[in-house]
Amino acid sequence: MEDSELHQAMAVLDSYTAQLEALDRHVRLLQVSLEDTNRARDSFRAMAGAEEGDEMLIPVGASSFIPARATGRKTAIVGIGNRLSVEKGLGEAADFMEASGKEISDALRETMGAIKEIEGMTEELSLAIQNEYQLRQRQTQ
Repeated sequence: MEDSELHQAMAVLDSYTAQLEALDRHVRLLQVSLEDTNRARDSFRAMAGAEEGDEMLIPVGASSFIPARATGRKTAIVGIGNRLSVEKGLGEAADFMEASGKEISDALRETMGAIKEIEGMTEELSLAIQNEYQLRQRQTQ
């Protein structure tokens, strides 16, 4: 391996490392989003089954809840993306969150697959670079 090829391999390895870090951040964001989506879905389902006047705890995030009483109203305001919200029936809102959760799960699975692929390439390239360094050390002895 020529010096220029070794330098190029090291640059590619640095690029793989940066990609892995970015994908890891993406996974964490997807996991948080999935948890939020599932929590919303569960809340919509609980509200749909509640009778007027029933007491319940409404999740507000960070493992915190607000005690509330159910009204007769069976709708929710649901974020549909790009800072847009619409009013939906509670069942429809729960279904929307279920579908969103599946999309997030799919994206999470794809991202994890990309991580595994890049980790494999990183391991392979690291080994090639190590072997080249060892070969060079033996040649200078």
